[in-house]
Amino acid sequence: MLLKVLLFGLLWRIVGNPFLALLILLVILYFLDRRYVGLTPNLTKPFQLSRRAARLRADLHANPHNTSAKLELARNLIERKKYQEALPYLQDALPMMQDSADVHYEIGLCLLKTGDLAQGETYMLEAVNLNPRVKYGDAYLQLGEALAKQAPERAVRLLEQFRDVHSSSVEAYYRLGQLYQQLGRQDDAKRAFREALEIYRGLPRYSRRQQRRWAWLARLK
Repeated sequence: MLLKVLLFGLLWRIVGNPFLALLILLVILYFLDRRYVGLTPNLTKPFQLSRRAARLRADLHANPHNTSAKLELARNLIERKKYQEALPYLQDALPMMQDSADVHYEIGLCLLKTGDLAQGETYMLEAVNLNPRVKYGDAYLQLGEALAKQAPERAVRLLEQFRDVHSSSVEAYYRLGQLYQQLGRQDDAKRAFREALEIYRGLPRYSRRQQRRWAWLARLK
């Protein structure tokens, strides 16, 4: 904090305007965070995803049977949390991808996020049947989150299945801790956050940049 105050004072002295100095400081802090931590969102990514989605829609207009374009567009929409829009593309692709655990997971995710818990669970369980480690165990977490309020005991069992998969994802263990908090299991939540930090410390250097945001969030808990 002291360093930020000193830097603000130095910038104010250089530019002669406190508002401009504050703006420059915020820009510097943003770029430092994006480079070394990743707590702040990537401000350019939504525009990149939107442009890519427009190109994919143009490709599908020219070739409606392009399954790879349908899948990429669906995943683009999921990343932007447009689950209702993504669902038809995944359903169209499914006949060609019946053995894909990822596609079943993504359909299940869209259904869960749009409120169809029964069908969402069916697809999630089929994804797990095809590949028990699909998305590093995230199918169990997504189902647990969806069922936490109305079926807390089932949510806990799903969390235990997730632990059996033993994911090495820092993000997954952070989200596991959040779900335990939602269920009122504070000791288990603290343990999950500690495990997230332990996993992070055990990662090779090249992997830490991708997972650093979740490690910081777990540390704040």
